[in-house]
Amino acid sequence: MKRLLTLLLVALAVLAGTARSASGENGGSATYQLTNLGSLGGTASSGASINNRGWISGSSDLPGDQAQHAVLWRGGETVDLGTLGGPNSGVLWPVKNDSGLVVGISQTANVDPLGERWSCAAFFPAPTAVGHQCLGFAWRDGTMIPLPTLGGTNGFATGANARGTIVGWAENTVHDPTCVAPQVLQFRAVAWDAQTYSPRELPPLAGDSTSAATAINNRGDVVGISGSCDRAVGRFSARHAVLWHDGQPLYLGTLGGDAWNTPMAINERGDVVGFSNVTPGGGFSAHAFLWTRDGGIRDLGTLPGDSTSQALGINDRGEIVGTSCDADFDCRAVVWHDGQIVDLNMLVEAPSGEQLLAANDVNESGRITGQALLADGTLVAFAASPTP
Repeated sequence: MKRLLTLLLVALAVLAGTARSASGENGGSATYQLTNLGSLGGTASSGASINNRGWISGSSDLPGDQAQHAVLWRGGETVDLGTLGGPNSGVLWPVKNDSGLVVGISQTANVDPLGERWSCAAFFPAPTAVGHQCLGFAWRDGTMIPLPTLGGTNGFATGANARGTIVGWAENTVHDPTCVAPQVLQFRAVAWDAQTYSPRELPPLAGDSTSAATAINNRGDVVGISGSCDRAVGRFSARHAVLWHDGQPLYLGTLGGDAWNTPMAINERGDVVGFSNVTPGGGFSAHAFLWTRDGGIRDLGTLPGDSTSQALGINDRGEIVGTSCDADFDCRAVVWHDGQIVDLNMLVEAPSGEQLLAANDVNESGRITGQALLADGTLVAFAASPTP
């Protein structure tokens, strides 16, 4: 459970919780058929992204749970995407590319010369999480390609659009005094060219030293964070939620806090979802939000009795998915329809005892992927397909 929460908080929210149906596209009840996607042999896997071809990508522990690999579930097969030479890799954000491109992060065989934890460490199994250089990758047709940095050691890739432009963040060579040890180098949001993979820096807001990009739509609008270097994982690195249009950052606002203000996804209409702290300070007190150009930022709330929530995916129909957690970080996957939150667990046909913890992405047909907890303690990637 601790690893699940770490995954949700870095990276990468009110209708009554007893409701058992959500408003469907035609005004009827939407229910879901659940599929356990399995793993690469370990006891934890998670689906992070689902495209419109039904390809689901994410991460899975290997046997022994000492390392994990990025994984692709497509057409009934489970594909181990491998690594760039190090022990770990993963797909952690909604990628949104339908032409076979998958992006994520991977350790290399190289030792990090500065001994940084970097952003990747929060997403990998503890025994092998640190020590290696970590880079963003582009995977297509069985080949994983490393993405260049801005001159520093490490990078991180999150999303890609239909044109093949990839976004994320990468270190430069500046020793940033706002970094908290062991982080040393400054990092900036990056868009990698679809053909050459050359990085284009996306600047932070005026007064901030760092930035990171989390998602891109087909229009080329990019969302992400702007703040101080901090630990290179959320918190004050995410002091401001931003949208880059034509390369210039626009501040999206906050729900009241000055940390953990993190956009996670953007659709073709330019609607942005994510999470934002509702109280000041570096602790995690986030609620899910929806930002629109006309309405600005809006708190999507939590399930009754919960204290935090995160909106993690959105499609062009405005269906939003995410997670809602109580004070003990007992989390449930949720969906929002027309601003109303529903526990996804209550919508599953013929449930078999699993608890759906997080819904991480939704495609245009309404199919959802995320992570569930089984009765034996195994964490598994799932697909939830809407039924009439």
